[in-house]
Amino acid sequence: MERWLKRAYIFECFLFRSLNNQFHRKWLNGYFRFITHLGGAAVSISVCLLLLFLPFETLKEASLASALALALSHIPVALLKKLYPRKRPYLQIINSYVLQNPLCDHSFPSGHTTAIFAISTPFIISFSALSLLLLPLSLSVALSRIYLGLHYPSDVAAGMLIGSSFGYGCFSFFL
Repeated sequence: MERWLKRAYIFECFLFRSLNNQFHRKWLNGYFRFITHLGGAAVSISVCLLLLFLPFETLKEASLASALALALSHIPVALLKKLYPRKRPYLQIINSYVLQNPLCDHSFPSGHTTAIFAISTPFIISFSALSLLLLPLSLSVALSRIYLGLHYPSDVAAGMLIGSSFGYGCFSFFL
């Protein structure tokens, strides 16, 4: 088991470096520095609140499910960060690129990725045509976390799973 875990970590570091080593590309820097904020607390909470108060009845279920999923999905994120205090990759992997004033809390799982998938999943289920916009957007936020040196790929994968699960579960609750 230990041998398998070591190989998985080596592969994960390879994936991390493959994306993080693109850090010097100016257009990617601008894109990922901007897009990553869509999964942050200020934007994700603001979007949920704005959607709740829009006068369109067709959006109401998805908006409620998104807001509830955002709130509930961060309970397991907070618990997992305490139970599995994994250091961020820029602290562990030599020659990683990271922005000034990087995050210092634990990396597993990615809260930004959890947030964007929790919010977008109910809308993807409700309005399948939106998946053409929301899925690439959500994946971009997830990739930005690796690109910016803040998360391992498994942190992001866990965030995708948690966010999508809560998004689906909360949407199903309103059916």
